[in-house]
Amino acid sequence: MVVRNHRSVTSEDDFDVFYQKWRSPICQSLALALGDVGLANEAIDEAMTRAVVRWETLKDYERPEGWLYRVGLNWARGVFRKRRYELLSDLEAASRTWDDPLPDPDLIEAVGRLSLRLRAVVVARYQLDFSTKEVAEALGIPDGTVKSRLSRALDQLGRELGEAP
Repeated sequence: MVVRNHRSVTSEDDFDVFYQKWRSPICQSLALALGDVGLANEAIDEAMTRAVVRWETLKDYERPEGWLYRVGLNWARGVFRKRRYELLSDLEAASRTWDDPLPDPDLIEAVGRLSLRLRAVVVARYQLDFSTKEVAEALGIPDGTVKSRLSRALDQLGRELGEAP
């Protein structure tokens, strides 16, 4: 279920503001989740194109950026299926899409070894700072599934980084 808010917005200006605010963070997050900078840029462009067409409805969503993240991920999954593309394990290339420093390279590599399902949840939760409820809404999965995937991902990351038994 999509939660809508009742903020006052004007279509033309608001999409421009939305685009400026969210294109880069969602692209960065897609790059981390997908392990492919080029694909992330294509995915965000596709998602933004779909967003502008649906802006009259989308602008009233509580977190339209969550919708954008999900659309970008789903589009990229389709590309993976079509191309039978293997994910990159070395996500250092993702740092070329933004100016902020990346976390520890060992962490980036460990996140890159997570399955796409686990990675998508981890990136939305920690890179985009979504709550588990917001991650669930953005990805169209139950909140319990988000928590389960986060738990598995954090366990795997802890083992790989030597921080868990």
